[in-house]
Amino acid sequence: MRRCAWTVAAGALALVLTACGKPAPPAGGADGGGSGGATATAAPSEPEADSREAGAGAEGADTGESAGSTATSEADATSASAHVTQPGGEPLKGVSDFADIADVKARSVALFEEAGKVLTHPRCLNCHPAGDSPTQGDKMTTHEPPLVRGEDGLGPVGMRCQTCHTAKNVELGDRSVPGDPAWKLAPLAMAWQGKDLRAICEQLKDPARNGGRDLEAIIHHVSEDHLVGWGWAPGTGRTPAPGTQEGFGKLIAAWVETGAACP
Repeated sequence: MRRCAWTVAAGALALVLTACGKPAPPAGGADGGGSGGATATAAPSEPEADSREAGAGAEGADTGESAGSTATSEADATSASAHVTQPGGEPLKGVSDFADIADVKARSVALFEEAGKVLTHPRCLNCHPAGDSPTQGDKMTTHEPPLVRGEDGLGPVGMRCQTCHTAKNVELGDRSVPGDPAWKLAPLAMAWQGKDLRAICEQLKDPARNGGRDLEAIIHHVSEDHLVGWGWAPGTGRTPAPGTQEGFGKLIAAWVETGAACP
């Protein structure tokens, strides 16, 4: 019965991808091979199916994040295997590049300004919108199909984020549908779009507007969170965030160690 259920789901996925403006996989599956037809090759493996079912069951538990709360489990967010940095991103300076700045506050500001190249990149800003609708792509255009965040950041009833965004990126030739086990919008209190780097810096330090995290938790979040790491492995058709997640985490850690000064 389970295999039959996923055969139906595979057909539904083709309809969803068409609705999202993405071409459905060819009859032989995503790789164009095989003789079993679209339903046989497009159906996810049993582990992948389990992952999707687990994510759907956890919607209310791990995504109802609001200002001053940390509803998303850091352990769950970091449990998936680490992303491999996708080539094509801009370089990011290392902590040692700022060692010759004698004034500690000035060094702290310089470190954050370098880290800000990630925070203000489309890979981050698209999921930190100031309104109720996400943006997409390097040009940060309105999400297609048009969607709203919903009460829990997972989209409206009937078109949840997981309808298109599964546990990992789905490659479709020269483009891809992004995915992660924890795919969702950041809470509205954590919006970054339309703000300058100083405003983002102050917000990042405020537990009422950063998911209830202190600065040590911020370091852990940006260094190890799997959904954050997606920014460096966003799939075909998207430019990855500058540098690497490891390098970004080290910049944030050094910024905290030097007083977490804002520009």
